[in-house]
Amino acid sequence: MNAAEIKRLRTQSVLKELISEALSSLDDELLRGLCVTDVECKRGRYDAFVYLDKMAFDEREQAYIISHLSRVNRHLQNHCMAAEGWYRCPNFHFKFDDRLEYQNHMNSLFSKAAAEINKGQK
Repeated sequence: MNAAEIKRLRTQSVLKELISEALSSLDDELLRGLCVTDVECKRGRYDAFVYLDKMAFDEREQAYIISHLSRVNRHLQNHCMAAEGWYRCPNFHFKFDDRLEYQNHMNSLFSKAAAEINKGQK
């Protein structure tokens, strides 16, 4: 792991905390209750993909949240820059995290396969 990758990982970790903190200071109740599951910075740290937990929201609420997050994006960036003393902050791209659903689906498939194997051995 080289120095640039370590710096990128540190930035991701710091942004995960700062974005959660900034979201909790907003007036909108839906935005205030969002949970940031992960932040992934691209090489060069010009763009950051912010993954949000979607378990408590339906499709309509998710669309509302994404549209309102794009409106408060600059406020979130300013919060991060002020807290860390940065002169520049990555552009945030918000997405709802599907990885947990995917992982649960894969676990259920492995459980089915294991049950079939055990059933065939008996």
